[in-house]
Amino acid sequence: MFHIYCPYCEEYREEEEFHPKGQAHLSRPEDPDDCSDEAWGDYLFFRDNPRGIHHEMWVHAQGCRKFFNITRHTVTYEILETYKMGEQPTITAETNTARPAATASSADDRAATEVKGAQGVQA
Repeated sequence: MFHIYCPYCEEYREEEEFHPKGQAHLSRPEDPDDCSDEAWGDYLFFRDNPRGIHHEMWVHAQGCRKFFNITRHTVTYEILETYKMGEQPTITAETNTARPAATASSADDRAATEVKGAQGVQA
């Protein structure tokens, strides 16, 4: 089981209290009435699905009920940081290119992985 750090509650809580809500940092078209159908459809339905670093919006559904963002590695499922809505991530794919795609070889290794500090995921 994961323990995810909520940046609003400022504590680690069980994974079951949280729900993913999609890709973070999406920009809504400034004037939807003047937007083409293709551009509006792209905004509504198409999302990035990278292999590696990805920024996602989550909600603490059974806690403070606030939305926040998570930077997660999609291959290892490692949560690298959590941050409040309106803030920018400190870890991006460009700043984290030297990181190996997979670091844990077994469930025990993944369970032993711990992020230092007050952000991310705790085993």
